[in-house]
Amino acid sequence: MVDVVLESTIKCPNCGHQKTETMPTDSCQYFYECESCHALLKPKHGDCCVFCSYGTVPCPPIQQGSGGCAPDP
Repeated sequence: MVDVVLESTIKCPNCGHQKTETMPTDSCQYFYECESCHALLKPKHGDCCVFCSYGTVPCPPIQQGSGGCAPDP
């Protein structure tokens, strides 16, 4: 069994602000608002969530090798 890391530091591509967040284990986080510049981040093309696009650690489903989580529209 793989140890899943639940904390990831998100870095805003607009202003460079970084914040460590706890990732949800039961859902996907599709949007994230930067608390510094208030930019609304969405996953990059091909990524399943904001943690996979802008975080230091990919989301729990990717860490477990399940191929990602379904985006929450």
